[in-house]
Amino acid sequence: MTDDLLSPETPASLHVNIRDMEIDDLATVYHLGESLFTSDLYPYIYRTWDQWEVIGLYNTDPEYCLVAEIDEQLAGFILGTTITKASWVYGYIIWLGISPHCQRRGVGDKLVDRLVERMIEDGARFMMVDTDPENIPAVNFFTRKGFGNIRKHVFLSMNLSRHDYYGRLIAYERDKAERAVWKRSRRRPTKPAPTE
Repeated sequence: MTDDLLSPETPASLHVNIRDMEIDDLATVYHLGESLFTSDLYPYIYRTWDQWEVIGLYNTDPEYCLVAEIDEQLAGFILGTTITKASWVYGYIIWLGISPHCQRRGVGDKLVDRLVERMIEDGARFMMVDTDPENIPAVNFFTRKGFGNIRKHVFLSMNLSRHDYYGRLIAYERDKAERAVWKRSRRRPTKPAPTE
């Protein structure tokens, strides 16, 4: 498929270009994701979205890091990987982000289609994606794309600093590190060996 084919949902006048993510795209992709995956909407996802997500996937799986452009402006991105278990190769969509002013214009469709095509070429025979179960637009989008077998995740969290046992362990480790720094700073400098 060529990069400039329009999906059925894309108006004929709208040109969406899908291309490989480049190093110059890292900051722009990160900032778009930062604006989309906010802590008020997705508190658990937000805590895992950081610059290392983008950099790490770009370094390990650059062939599965794609961006969409409209009029040479970033419209969205998709980041994925493949997982091999026994004889199965699974394609995994880790992040999909579409700029708010480009949503419902076929950008997500084109990004997913291109990534799935690449993963099929690389041997994937099964695709996975996960999203917050409360993110109904994402659930509906991926269902429309053919993903099914929905399973809801249960997320449990604990503030370790406020826990009786783990809070004391954190304080102990912090004090131990501070004592080590203090001991190093108290050591007397060694005299240099005499030169001949």
